[in-house]
Amino acid sequence: MRSRPTSIAPSGPSVAQRVVTAARQQFMRHGFRHVTMDELAAELGMSKKTLYACFPSKISLLEAVLLDKFRSVEADLDGITADSSSDVLSALHRLLACMQRHTEEIQPPFVRDMRRESPELFKIVENRRRDVIQRHFGKILGEGRRAGIIRKDIPATLIMEILLGAVQAVMNPPKMAELALTPKTGYATIMKVVLEGVMTETGRSKEPVQH
Repeated sequence: MRSRPTSIAPSGPSVAQRVVTAARQQFMRHGFRHVTMDELAAELGMSKKTLYACFPSKISLLEAVLLDKFRSVEADLDGITADSSSDVLSALHRLLACMQRHTEEIQPPFVRDMRRESPELFKIVENRRRDVIQRHFGKILGEGRRAGIIRKDIPATLIMEILLGAVQAVMNPPKMAELALTPKTGYATIMKVVLEGVMTETGRSKEPVQH
């Protein structure tokens, strides 16, 4: 990314974080194009000068919003996978619920606008998404195989490639529009199809994957 909010926020992290939090809510809900810096300043009750002192452009603010989003996703997932070996099935459920909750925040206008207005950032997001899925779900799948709830007749690397390939093929604005999917429904369906397909009878008998 071209900039970091910590290096362009002379007003201090508390002010910058207030801006990022407000922008994250507005951008994710309404899209990037339809939210102006003037509107954000008014919502926060601050002058445009203060806002631009923190973030000199809407693109730099978008970068900060994406960093904030990924930090919160990583923190939540790290908390789940740090001690997942004791109850893999429960950890898998919590991991799915966590990803669904974070995906639910992202509305279609945001994904569409970011891909259209900032394809470079959109590519970075896709790469980060792949890394997050591979790291956290890969850990759970490995522990699930050892616990006997994930099939061992399918290589773990192939399971991950199928999961990542499905996410890449479906979770993009043109395909979601074509299939009339929201980020939440698209993601939940992919996980349901892939994960239920790789669970053993033992895993299914304990508790079906919930969405």
